Amino acid sequence: MSKSPVLATEIVLRYFLAIYDSLTDQLVMLTICGDGMMIAGTDTSAVTLEWAMACLLNHPESLEKAKQEIDEKIGQERLIDEPDLANLPYLQNILSETFRLYPAAPLLVPRSTTEDIKVGGYDVPRGTMVMVNAWAIHRDPSLWNEPEKFKPERFNIGEGGEDVHKLMPFGNGRRACPGVGLGQRIVTLALGSLIQCFDWEKVNGEMVDMTETPGMAMRKKEPLWALCSSRPIMNKFQAHS
Repeated sequence: MSKSPVLATEIVLRYFLAIYDSLTDQLVMLTICGDGMMIAGTDTSAVTLEWAMACLLNHPESLEKAKQEIDEKIGQERLIDEPDLANLPYLQNILSETFRLYPAAPLLVPRSTTEDIKVGGYDVPRGTMVMVNAWAIHRDPSLWNEPEKFKPERFNIGEGGEDVHKLMPFGNGRRACPGVGLGQRIVTLALGSLIQCFDWEKVNGEMVDMTETPGMAMRKKEPLWALCSSRPIMNKFQAHS
């Protein structure tokens, strides 16, 4: 084996290029799409779940309401499962409100215009990079009632609630995130499981810091800390383990 760093690098590069050349276009596309969607989905799901728990800790009445809904619809004899989500409207409202206030990608994905267009009366030349400020839209007082408040009830159906279709945490139209359905189910199921299995409270009773960090992915500036204790369903499963 050569001890020359330049030659060694070339050998490694040729090796990986040879592997790449042996892959079919279909396999390469599946690898790129599969890995990309899973990595992106995992990151945004974790960010959203942290924001949702932070909101609930600061609004214990909403946490209690979600807990009651899960206990009434599912109980403490089995774990929440994906088919249950359709019967948990308040839990879904909590996620919708979290997506509204704290979209994981506040500026969505950059776009580029393919021709000269007008947007809101402004001329946008062809080839311009356009970014949609979903964070600002979700807090626009002309679109939302009391936009700065965490109110899952705003999305109640049939009670004069807000239209959930005004949300765009995953983009809109044909260019929306292809993993929107998967991402919503993962986060809702994870949040429901945390509520069903544990009782939660703030550390020392102090309000959770909701300061945001700037960036393409909007995370909490301070990591979330909370106290939890197991509920009956966890004690039951631990006894049988």
